[in-house]
Amino acid sequence: MKIVIQRVSEASVTIEKKVVASIKTGLLVLLGIINDDSQEDIEWLCRKIVGMRIFPDENGVMNKSIQDVSGDIIVVSQFTLHASTKKGNRPSYIRAAKPEIAVPLYENFKKTLESYSGKSIQSGKFGANMKVTLINDGPVTIIIDSKNKQ
Repeated sequence: MKIVIQRVSEASVTIEKKVVASIKTGLLVLLGIINDDSQEDIEWLCRKIVGMRIFPDENGVMNKSIQDVSGDIIVVSQFTLHASTKKGNRPSYIRAAKPEIAVPLYENFKKTLESYSGKSIQSGKFGANMKVTLINDGPVTIIIDSKNKQ
């Protein structure tokens, strides 16, 4: 699994002109899933998301977690995170998991993140054409790949 975490002062997801998710202070998490992802990947990433200290403390130092600031989270599926641009100018998405594998993992990711964060997780809709808006606070953007734990 690969995620892009963006610290936001606000974010929303709109599908067919209807806002389906909206937060103020928190995290927008873009989630890409491949065929060999598992519950182990989900657990590791969810612990990282909840524990990551990327919010400023009273001295302006990134020292607080999402829980410390009582922030909210939106999760959006994004198969394009696994694009291969090795050949030509048209990206290949062959590594991205097909819906029959990805949807259960996506739903389990949200459920596990709710468990770790103790808060309801908002989300887009898997496979939908979504309009994602955000104000990236900082800007702070972090990319994490569960297959490359550095």
